[in-house]
Amino acid sequence: MKTFNQDWLKNALSLYFIMGSVNTKKKPSIVLEEAVQGGVTCFQFREKGTGALAGPEKYALAEELKFICQKAGIPFIVNDDIELALALHADGVHIGQEDEPVRIVREKVGDKILGVSVHNFMEAQSALQVGADYFGVGPIYPTNSKADAKEVQGVKIIRDLRSEGFTIPIVGIGGITANNAGEVIKAGADGVSVISAISLEESPKIAAEKLREGIAI
Repeated sequence: MKTFNQDWLKNALSLYFIMGSVNTKKKPSIVLEEAVQGGVTCFQFREKGTGALAGPEKYALAEELKFICQKAGIPFIVNDDIELALALHADGVHIGQEDEPVRIVREKVGDKILGVSVHNFMEAQSALQVGADYFGVGPIYPTNSKADAKEVQGVKIIRDLRSEGFTIPIVGIGGITANNAGEVIKAGADGVSVISAISLEESPKIAAEKLREGIAI
């Protein structure tokens, strides 16, 4: 029995911050604390890429960031690493199409939040049938934050999924800034997820505040 409903999740996903140690030049914990002060509503720990931490160092950083989220009362999501998510009692996990099958991950994580990256109707339908709680859809705009990013889709993919009748919470990702975040919401997304638009800014707090203004349509 899930301890959350769709309305709560939609609100929690409104400003979704994603970060790992390789995504910032500052101390990740300081960046997250400032971002929380600026109004982020959910956080995903994504420790991937050249120079990413592993083993005890990765666990220690995840634990530190989870504590910040707990204090702030926002969900702490782990990208891909199911074992880490379970060990830390994370609020949820997010997986891509190249990760473990959604059905198997759902069995492993039980009632935790399960987000799945989708890029078309078929992926969305499949993910929904086997237990996804929300979709991460994109890349909406060009992005440099992910080396393995798919082809840019624009907001049309969000409109298309809504027109097909999907009511599941949707969060847009990829190249989203304070200037274009409103377009993503108008297309039918419940929230926007960002990496560098907060993690690389001089003031993560101000960056988060500007994004919140951008999605307040």
